[in-house]
Amino acid sequence: MTGLVLVVEDDPAIADLVGRYLRRDGFGVHVERDGPGGLAAAGRLGPVAVVLDVGLPGLDGVEVCRRLRAAGDHVPVLFVTARDDEVDRVLGLEMGADDYVTKPFSPRELVARVRAVLRRSGPRPAADAELALGPVVLRPGSRRVSVDGRAVALTATEFDLLAHLLAAPDRVFTREQLLGAVWGYATGAGTRTVDVHVAQLRAKLGPGAPIRTVRGVGYAAGTP
Repeated sequence: MTGLVLVVEDDPAIADLVGRYLRRDGFGVHVERDGPGGLAAAGRLGPVAVVLDVGLPGLDGVEVCRRLRAAGDHVPVLFVTARDDEVDRVLGLEMGADDYVTKPFSPRELVARVRAVLRRSGPRPAADAELALGPVVLRPGSRRVSVDGRAVALTATEFDLLAHLLAAPDRVFTREQLLGAVWGYATGAGTRTVDVHVAQLRAKLGPGAPIRTVRGVGYAAGTP
């Protein structure tokens, strides 16, 4: 078994389908039907990932994710949403979600997305070289980031995005290239996903964030 995935989904048919495919891929699965139950289970069970429906009774998925992050829980979160609306997606990412799929979705794709966020959040070899630019220092082995010596908490996806940029200072990456390198796919989520994560990184790293926008192209590590 590769770890327990918490599925928070109020539609029994979808929960059963997702659970069946996750179990087939070697995961343990625990299902909750509402937001308060999902939030409690996340704290009680310590899952390796959370598959979180946005439209939940009690507390919606965005609020569940916000409360997890506010409590310092950085478990990878993958949103499942029936709302094909970019505002909902952006809001979810701003609350700290790592990825999302939109209903209807392929259960195989969802399992692949779970695997992808787990790879991003997993430990890296301790020998990985430290990356530094300006006041920002990133240590791949311990997956720690600091700004002027102050520790900064990042989600797994934010960490990998920053590491990818810092590994090639001044190289300009298109949004599509970043989707492929960091998220593991070049289509499906839309390039707005990259923009939101860059905005979140800049907010967390502060004025010294070494990420510059190259208009009409993408992003690069360097002085804005």
